[in-house]
Amino acid sequence: MSSFNTSLPASKPAPIHRLDESVINRIAAGEIIQRPSNALKELIENSLDAGATSITIAVKDGGLKLLQIQDNGHGIRKEDLAIVCERHTTSKLKVYEDLSTIQTYGFRGEALASISHVSHLTLTTKQADSECAYRARYSDGVLVQAKPGESSNPEPCAGNNGTIIAAEDLFYNISSRKSALKNARNEYNSIFEVASRYAIHNSGVAFTCRKMDSVKADLNTQQGASVVNNIRQVFGFNAAECLVKVEHEDAGTGASFTGLVSNAAHVMHKSVFLLFINHRLVDNSQIKQAVEALYGSVMPKGSRPFVYLDLQIKPENVDVNVHPTKREVRFLHEDTIIGSI
Repeated sequence: MSSFNTSLPASKPAPIHRLDESVINRIAAGEIIQRPSNALKELIENSLDAGATSITIAVKDGGLKLLQIQDNGHGIRKEDLAIVCERHTTSKLKVYEDLSTIQTYGFRGEALASISHVSHLTLTTKQADSECAYRARYSDGVLVQAKPGESSNPEPCAGNNGTIIAAEDLFYNISSRKSALKNARNEYNSIFEVASRYAIHNSGVAFTCRKMDSVKADLNTQQGASVVNNIRQVFGFNAAECLVKVEHEDAGTGASFTGLVSNAAHVMHKSVFLLFINHRLVDNSQIKQAVEALYGSVMPKGSRPFVYLDLQIKPENVDVNVHPTKREVRFLHEDTIIGSI
């Protein structure tokens, strides 16, 4: 039996109308911020764009109750706090053509806006030449009051140079999403995975990640530690001791890569594949499949490789705007570059 609603005659289509702006923004936010780790990835990239050398992450209930990130970057101008959480507000580009030379992580001006549409967002920021920090609260992209009757304008407060962003009650207004993400352990593991991968790639930045109710941090890398040391902290001694350095430059495509990959004697039962393209953590199934197929012929039966690749491609040859979360990218000369790897 059909389950379709047959109450309306097929000959009379429903009228088309414009969606309310709040509905549009919440739908867009749900596409970009699919789970707490997506929000964290966007916030980490903002911190790195701000020149941070120290990033501290605190999590409660898998990021659903609280996801907080603190950095020592250059902060946000007080004059920009009124619009920083509006959609499509950015300092990274002005015209579409700027995308062809983009060197920063963020560019669309949707990360903070999206998070503010699905959480209660508080931002505290201080620039080095400012006498004090400023705290602002946001909902649905706009400044809101901390308490009824108070001003919604950013308020001066004590604070260190840099920015603290706290997203509370993530997906409080999208009940289906929140119900689907009720396993706090899985969400924290995903958060740790994102944080640890960026820590490995950004060895010049100190990363800390911990649960709010835990005194000890699960991730604690030091500024200036080597990539190998950071791999050792995250994946253990055996993974770090079996690594071989690889590097290559292709004059024809202008692409180059460096990396650390496991040798043929490496024994690990789960594959680890870390791929950064122009310093952005991404997925690429073609590269992953090609590398794993190669390892399948040389590694012991049942063992899986560890692969960390830092791939640099001319910005004009990369399309970073093909996926809402920027998790996937497309690039020219893909077959040639994969062959080089």
